[in-house]
Amino acid sequence: RWRVEDIIAEPIHTFGLLRGAEISNEVGRLLDLVGLSAADGTKFPHEFSGGQRQRIAIARALSSKPEFIVCDEPTSALDVSVQAQILNLMRDLQDEFGLTYLLISHDLSVVRHMANRIGVLYLGRLVEVAESKRLFTDPQHPYTRMLLDAVPDLALSGRRRMPVTGEIPNPINPPSGCTFHPRCPKVMDICRREVPRITTTATGTAECHLLTTEDAT
Repeated sequence: RWRVEDIIAEPIHTFGLLRGAEISNEVGRLLDLVGLSAADGTKFPHEFSGGQRQRIAIARALSSKPEFIVCDEPTSALDVSVQAQILNLMRDLQDEFGLTYLLISHDLSVVRHMANRIGVLYLGRLVEVAESKRLFTDPQHPYTRMLLDAVPDLALSGRRRMPVTGEIPNPINPPSGCTFHPRCPKVMDICRREVPRITTTATGTAECHLLTTEDAT
């Protein structure tokens, strides 16, 4: 079993970034950077909480001095209060080091807090891309609207909401035409036959026949 210091140091060794005592010093610096201490490097991962282990993972990710980091569900297993701490840490590090994140998440609150630009995926297709603020206030694709409408309306605004209907199709054998058409409340005949093309919208881009068909209402 590896100690935390070995886990964080592995990318440094692999890329030949530092040698000898410099590596130990760098590991200690990275641990301090993510809110732990250099002394924590001698411990094993199981001795830490979930939030602390995520901090260790962030330190390891930073050890290779990246410009681009893929963050796949970085807070999915954490309590809400700990999620906020980790997300704020990630944003602080992004500002400090000029990092670019590709954040993958099913949690819309996390996406809204972190992202400047959002891509919405459905069955592996990028159905809408927009700036974060515009996507949450003016979604163009029915699937995006369905996702947003599934979030509880705590403000009790009374806005009409699009219900979530149907089952997710088999991604190995997706439906013909637009893959969302079996669940779409605005489906048209063309949706069943043809894959929609990418269309430039007022907010970004989207794949939807409603944006290009004269029959759309």
